[in-house]
Parts: sequence; structure tokens; C-alpha cells
Amino acid sequence: MESAAVSSKIERRKRGKALREKLPRTSQSEWKPRSKSQDIIKLLEGSDADRIPALIPVKYQRMAVSPFTFFRGAAILQARDLANASVSGIMVQACGDCHLANFGGFASPERVLVFDINDFDETFPGPWEWDIKRLGASLILAARDRGFSKTVAHQAAREAAASYRERMSEFAEMKVLDAWYARISIDDLKDHFRNNQDVSARLSRKQKQARSQNSEAVVPKLTAAGNGGRKIKDNPPVIYHFEEYAENVEKGHAKFIEQYKKSLAPEKRQLLGCYQLQDSAIKVVGVGSVGTRCFLALLLADENDPLFLQVKEARRSVLESPRGKSRYVHQGLRVVEGQRLMQGVSDIFLGWARSKEHDFYIRQFRDMKVSVEIDTFRPTTLVAYATVCGWALARAHAKAGDAAMISGYLGSTDQFDSALAQYAEAYADQAERDFETFQKAIRSGRLSTEPEKGAGLEFLL
Repeated sequence: MESAAVSSKIERRKRGKALREKLPRTSQSEWKPRSKSQDIIKLLEGSDADRIPALIPVKYQRMAVSPFTFFRGAAILQARDLANASVSGIMVQACGDCHLANFGGFASPERVLVFDINDFDETFPGPWEWDIKRLGASLILAARDRGFSKTVAHQAAREAAASYRERMSEFAEMKVLDAWYARISIDDLKDHFRNNQDVSARLSRKQKQARSQNSEAVVPKLTAAGNGGRKIKDNPPVIYHFEEYAENVEKGHAKFIEQYKKSLAPEKRQLLGCYQLQDSAIKVVGVGSVGTRCFLALLLADENDPLFLQVKEARRSVLESPRGKSRYVHQGLRVVEGQRLMQGVSDIFLGWARSKEHDFYIRQFRDMKVSVEIDTFRPTTLVAYATVCGWALARAHAKAGDAAMISGYLGSTDQFDSALAQYAEAYADQAERDFETFQKAIRSGRLSTEPEKGAGLEFLL
């Protein structure tokens, strides 16, 4: 049997470069404002179907804070816009919701603090352009939200693209296994920003904070001991229980956990077996995820040996065509596979399960997880952070795609950087127009930001 011919990095770079004839890099700047007749509110309402009804107003409440928070909660809009845009044709595993707040630090299995993409609810195979364009637009909106100048906003988007392009070129020259094992540690970031006092100080504070972000540290804050053992404390509307469903919940959890165990590797199954479920409660998270079925589960190996797991509903990705049957038989599996493929390292408890007609994925809660406080950024901080996000995205796409082809298309000049910044500014303008439409829908009563007490609070199991 003859083996397939090996395609060299040089050949793949040439193929990537040839794709510029199909789509010149300057064309990546294009965004034509969509027709005003398109009903974006209907699209938002459709994407919120089957969420917990009483929590949908909470989502809209969080989205209504600013154009940036609206953008975070309305991933469906840009996903549909990007689906109609021209692309080079190089596919990767895409994050699907690659805005700057979906990056952060968390623990590797070796207990090293790493920086990476940390949200994969919308992950799906797609063109590499989709992620970098969403990142660019989010940087412009964040800069505007902070009141930074147009120059700073433009520079942030441009530097993210430049970092992505330059790092992709580096990953393209690596051996496959070296690129696969690559990760961005806190020490890598400290070395990279050793001459930037502001960023260095922030990194040191985050490293210290991460040490206190674990199950044992959050137990006093999130739980209380009582006659029935340790329980998660209610803090409505963020965390709350449904005592009237206790019997059904207990039965559902037993079956659910058995499914979850089967999704883990045998040694992780044995590790999980050291813990016993004590309690669970609904946990409202994020902006775009509000209304999805998400809860915290408290497990104990001993009175002073806790494990918190986050169980989060996995729905059809906004990147997948809404028509027809999904290509994934289990949306939780989609999230887990995408996350493992894109991240440098992933949580050892990452798995999936199904409850009734709902799919879920499971991971540790606050396992040294830290995120940036965008509302404290200085202009130089935002630009510096943009370069790190571009770096992390390039690493993820290099692992989950053809780095040589992407690098061949991008080239060594700043043509793509300029084009991406122009697109990001134009799309940020579109997002602001959409935000105005969203606010009008709230003022008219079409959308509500006031939760209806007691409505639709069915338990997720």
C-alpha cells in the first residue's frame, strides 16, 4: 500500500499565499451595513428559545448596560453576518465567541497558571477569520466603553491582528508535536512584559489571586454547614435551590453523574469516585449564557476536602446553520471536543452528560481561574492585552488547523493587520446601531428586563 505524499510547510505556505487571489487581504476589511429591514430582535428571541423563561429578562438586563455587553450577549448576530462574508477557505476549529472577555488564566493539570481561551460554548469548525474578526470588534467596543481615543481603539485591533499573524508564522515553523504541546504560562507573560510595569504588576496580582481560586478557598463563601451537612448558600437571583423538586433532583443526579463518569478517562473516573455529591444549585453566569441551565455541584471526599463542579447546558452553536439536524448528536460532546482541540491544556474533570432533552458539559469551578478587569484598563493595558489575545488565538488555531497555510495567506507585511482594524471599526459601528435597536425594543415593551417572579423556574433536571 502506497503512503500519501507529505506536503511540506513550504508547499502549504504557497497554497495559503495563492488564496490571496481568491480573497485579497485588503478585502478582509469589508463590512457592508446590513439592511435595516432585518429584524435582529426576532433573531435574538429565536436564539433565546428554550432558555429558562424567568431568566431571559436578566440576560437582557445585563446586555443593556452598554454596546460592549450587548455585543457579548448577542453572538448570534455576528455569527449570521460572518456566515455571509467572504473567506479565504482555510478551516480551523473556531471558538465561535472569541471576544476579549473570553480569555483568561486557569490551572493546568500540573497546577501551573496558564493563559488561554476559556469559553467554548459556541465552538464549531469554521474559517479562521471568524474568530479574529470577533476579537477585533470586541476590542474596539471595549476601547469605546472605556472612553479611549479612536487611535487607541484602532491600535488595539491592529496589534491583535499583528500578534496573531506573527505568532502564526512562528507556530507554522514548529514541529507538529511542539505546536500541539505549546502553551502560554504566567512566566511566559511575565517575560514578555518584563519592561511594562503596569502589566507586570497586574500579572503578579493575578498570580496571587489565582492561588486562592480553588474549591477549598470558596467553600466558606459559597456554602454553610447545617444539620443536613454542608450546603450551597442561596443568593438569588444568582444562586438558588428548588427544594420542591428535591426527590426528582436526587434521582436525576444519580443517573446524570453515571453518564458524566463514562465521558472521563478511566483514571479520572476513579478520581471522581473519591467524592460524593452533597448539594447542587442553579448558578446564573456571564452575559450570553444567562437563561441556560447551569448549576454548581458541591462534592466532598471529606469534610475539609471539597470539589466544586460547574454543570453548564450546551446548546446548538451559533456558528452552525439553524436549519436541519445538528451534525453533533450531543452538544456537550461538541464543546468538550472543541475545547480539548483548541486549548493548550484542559481541565482534568472536563466531560459531558445528558439530562432529559438537555445536553451539558462539566468542568471544575474556579480552578485557579482569573480574568482581567477591563474596566480598570489604561489605554496601554488594552493594547498589551490585545497582543496576548492574538497570541493565544494563533496558538489555538495552529493546534486546530493548518498554521502554514494560514501564515502563507497572512504573509509578513501588515496588510492584514490594517484590514482587520478597519473591519473591526466598521463592525463595532454596526454593533452600536444594533444596540440602539435593542434599547428601543426594551423601551417599547417588546423585550423585558424585569424578571417575572415564579415564572418558568423549572429545575433543569
